[in-house]
Amino acid sequence: MAARTEAVATPPELDAPAAHVSVGLLGAAAFIVTANVWLINPLLPVIAGEFGESVGRAALIVSAYALPYGVCQLGYGPLGDRLGKLRVMTAALALFALGTAACALAPTLPWLAALRLLTGAAAAALIPLSMAYIGDHFAYRERQVALGRFLALLGLGQVLGASLGGVFGQYAGWRPTFLLSALAAAGVWLALWRGARATAERPGGGRAPGGRPYRRLLRAPAARLVLGAVFVEGMFLFSGAAYLGAFLRERHGLPYLAIGFMLGGFGLGGILYSRLVGPLVRRVGEGGLIRLGGGLCGLCFLAIALIGHWWPFVPLAILLGLGNNLLHGTLQTRATELAPEARGTAVSLFAFCLFLGQGVGAALLGAIVDGVSYAAMLALVGAMTALLAAWIAWASPRRAA
Repeated sequence: MAARTEAVATPPELDAPAAHVSVGLLGAAAFIVTANVWLINPLLPVIAGEFGESVGRAALIVSAYALPYGVCQLGYGPLGDRLGKLRVMTAALALFALGTAACALAPTLPWLAALRLLTGAAAAALIPLSMAYIGDHFAYRERQVALGRFLALLGLGQVLGASLGGVFGQYAGWRPTFLLSALAAAGVWLALWRGARATAERPGGGRAPGGRPYRRLLRAPAARLVLGAVFVEGMFLFSGAAYLGAFLRERHGLPYLAIGFMLGGFGLGGILYSRLVGPLVRRVGEGGLIRLGGGLCGLCFLAIALIGHWWPFVPLAILLGLGNNLLHGTLQTRATELAPEARGTAVSLFAFCLFLGQGVGAALLGAIVDGVSYAAMLALVGAMTALLAAWIAWASPRRAA
């Protein structure tokens, strides 16, 4: 099937009948894996209690999921380019559903960690290959709107995942949570399998000469700019956001259920982004989106650090989610155009750099929290995010030239 090169007239037509799987269906798969991650965080005390372990020990299941999720993306990109993105995503989602169902039956914490490792490895295929698939089928000037709709479902996964995790932890337990997540994944897999059979996807054969697609990609200055930017973004913006729940607990003493709902505001900002991105990109351009997103994030992190009450966190979290998507969504859109002949490879390397930055940033920011304070850490994150956005907007035209 030839890639879709003609622009879609208006955003409502993005899911119009065509010879490709819809953005909504790809977003549903991304929603499942995103909600699954956010469901687990509020359940850690419940899981620890059942197995008679500490919460720190139970957090092994988070690391067991995150490590293969980051590393395996490097393999899925070239694999999707060579075999077909839909084929790889369909197989990965089937494994994810089976592994998640098996988690509900885990007899011990090590077994649960091993099964989470399997599901993390499978889930790694879905979001980067979905973005690459969207890049294959939407012209660049319409791509950010399509990706915005995709990211809106990711945001919804964050909202419902964090909120439902707290509800299930309070009233139902963790095993039913895994079972329901597996059933939802199986339903989306069936729809994706049918959609893949109804299309005629032709693999792009995106293998660089000598079998070194990543080396070839890194030779391009524009690629190094985007990949370096997302590494720094992961190091500060994404890692800093991960500490917000602990900050709310320590600073304001809020219950975990309330924290889960409040963190859902971050996802609401992503949904707001999906409604605004089309008009904004036409009005201010990509450079304007980057500056606006970085500025919003910087101000929100600083305000969260300085304000002494908990209630302003809710609107600030929504604005923070909006700013994050304005900045990160623009970088994602650029990543889909770094290597049109091997788009899966480019987007997978982009996702890996984000994951790597988060790993480095979590350790660095944790040391600041322990050695100084949460407020100092959040202020640093805000300043670095704003500076990063200014640097990207300044450097992009020069790298392009």
